[in-house]
Amino acid sequence: MAEEQVVTKEFIVSDPNHLLTIVGTQDEYVSILESGLNVSINVFGNSLKVSGDEQPVNTAIVILQNILGLIEKGISVNSSDFVSALNMAENGTLEYFTDLYDQVLIKDAKNHAVRVKTFGQRQYVQAIRRHDIVFGVGPAGTGKTYLAVVMAVAALKKGIVDRIVLTRPAVEAGESLGFLPGDLKDKVDPYLRPIYDALHAILGTEHTERLLDRGIIEIAPLAYMRGRTLDNAFVILDEAQNTTNSQMKMFLTRLGFGSKMIVNGDVSQIDLPRNAKSGLVAAQKILAGIDQIEFVSFNSKDVVRHPVVSKIINAYEDNAG
Repeated sequence: MAEEQVVTKEFIVSDPNHLLTIVGTQDEYVSILESGLNVSINVFGNSLKVSGDEQPVNTAIVILQNILGLIEKGISVNSSDFVSALNMAENGTLEYFTDLYDQVLIKDAKNHAVRVKTFGQRQYVQAIRRHDIVFGVGPAGTGKTYLAVVMAVAALKKGIVDRIVLTRPAVEAGESLGFLPGDLKDKVDPYLRPIYDALHAILGTEHTERLLDRGIIEIAPLAYMRGRTLDNAFVILDEAQNTTNSQMKMFLTRLGFGSKMIVNGDVSQIDLPRNAKSGLVAAQKILAGIDQIEFVSFNSKDVVRHPVVSKIINAYEDNAG
């Protein structure tokens, strides 16, 4: 079979500032496209010349057109936008790319607009709006925790809920909690770091601490949920793959009136003892078909970290077992 002929196509950007934005600092953004599509992109005057096999070159041009459209609307772009466009192109959903930017979920602590970055994230946000309980299941880097916190803060700001409750099971990922000082909450706090990071990014460190001090935001290990009824609250359970079946049932039955629950986890990263079954895995089977509950599945195409992360996820999945 004959090799595909190398072609070169030109993408013209009339505004020099827009051209600089598309290229990125030290060619960061075009490097993402070059690596992801196996093409070569070079700047000549006010244009980008894209070389490679015809189909990847065409895909690169369409991605550049979409990104330029965002920039012309005044939307700031970064590396995650290029990664998202690449993933959507590979997934056959690139035509929906600019639709993701139609709605701002919230402004973060730096007054930057927070939007969904992938088709999977869009489904996740829509599910949270429509349902009382939503499960987000998929690998790290897909934005499950961050978007759940974004939706929680947005609901709090709109007065839809009175408080936010964030929790996770106190299960070690190969380390031991025993040597850490303090009570159970003190011991598990380091494991709640992704939740703190998300809050700090969205609200700022000082505002987060004020809300924590006032009890409007509560961050606690899962064991602290037992015996409670959570009314008018936005409740997020992170790392849910490390719950047992009884813990998952206990948590879900805390749901009170006027509340929403988000349950996030990655079933490929279960740290429970071997004889213990994951409550997240069981919930997917037991709760399927209940109208008020929706399961949203993420995969490597929804990863918005460095492009190599999705390749790592795929490589491990291919070698599983």
